[in-house]
Amino acid sequence: MSLGIMEEEDLAEYFRLQYGERLLQLLQKFPTFDEQSESPSIRLLEKKKEAIVMHQAMEEKKETFKRRMETLKLRWEELGIREEQLKAHIQKFEQFIQENDQKRIRALKKANKERELKRFHLRELAKAKQDMVALRLEHQKLSTKLQDYSIFNKYLEKVVENSEFEEIQEVIARYKTLVSMHHDLMQSAQEGQEKIEHAKARLARYMEEKDDEILQHNNELARLQMRFDRARSDVIVWESRWAHIQNTAAKKTLLLGTIKMATLNLFQTVSKQLKEASQVSLEDTHKQLDMIQQFIQDLSDIWAEVKKKDQLQVRV
Repeated sequence: MSLGIMEEEDLAEYFRLQYGERLLQLLQKFPTFDEQSESPSIRLLEKKKEAIVMHQAMEEKKETFKRRMETLKLRWEELGIREEQLKAHIQKFEQFIQENDQKRIRALKKANKERELKRFHLRELAKAKQDMVALRLEHQKLSTKLQDYSIFNKYLEKVVENSEFEEIQEVIARYKTLVSMHHDLMQSAQEGQEKIEHAKARLARYMEEKDDEILQHNNELARLQMRFDRARSDVIVWESRWAHIQNTAAKKTLLLGTIKMATLNLFQTVSKQLKEASQVSLEDTHKQLDMIQQFIQDLSDIWAEVKKKDQLQVRV
């Protein structure tokens, strides 16, 4: 809301509050129509006088209000300036607080890092102390072992004096060589033993496989033997059947020869009766039988005709 609009609204409200009730009271003081006893001109002058007084009073009040509004405007501007200054101060203060917070956070982080570093160094120091104690214990153990093993050093010195070695290091080197050779031999023996074990395992598997194969072959041999026995029994049966067939075939052959001889004799007799030269081979029994059948059929027909004629003559 602008300052001019505020002044007009406040001025109207001010006059309404200051003079509204007073004007109402003045109007109530005016005499009624019945009470009017003065002339209209006097009343008009009094009205004008009262109006002038009221106008002067209103002008004074208006001037006073105007001065008050100007004072309020100045105070309002001062308040705006102070508000801007206060906002600037607040912004600077917030920036200051933010910078202080960042500094405080950085200081806290730095303090935390320093505390962590201090704790790390304390842990490292404690660990170093423990390592120092352990090294001292190890040093004591090694010193004790050195004292215990000093007897072996004396023994090696005597060995050097009584052997072909010139220094103890040569004895130790020889011992290491022998130990290495022993280790190699033990390793070779272990490898040989492992190979033997593998060979034994392979042999056992091979023997097991071959035993299974032998068992399968034995089963197959037993099955074949059973088939052979059945075949031998079948051979005996079939040999007896073959002998029977041969005997039957011999009889059939003899009978066939007899039939062929009889057929040939009948064929020759028929040929003599027919008195015709035959073109049928002596070995072709089927054609011979056909000719014999035809001859017999012709004789049967002739006999039937003769018998029929005799019957006719008997009737006559």
